[in-house]
Amino acid sequence: MSEKTNEFLQRADAQIEIANQQLNQGLTLGEVSASYLYGSVRFSTYMACTSYKTAEDMLADKDDIIEYFTKEYKLALEEHLNNHAVTHDFTQNQNN
Repeated sequence: MSEKTNEFLQRADAQIEIANQQLNQGLTLGEVSASYLYGSVRFSTYMACTSYKTAEDMLADKDDIIEYFTKEYKLALEEHLNNHAVTHDFTQNQNN
């Protein structure tokens, strides 16, 4: 595993650790997930904004920006759903 890949995974794991801390404080999976999704959108929007000189330029590319982030999210979600389908112990789910 390359150093860049390892650093990437460490950053992702740090975010998951924060989510786990919030769960330990009594928040639900849905509450934590919703705030993470919202935070991700806010940060992605900020990142997109920093790539443009004007709001008009950014808004002209709005559909492309949305398509890019939607595609990336979908790829990651598909990968993790496929992985969890074979690695997750579904017998431990609370709603069984």
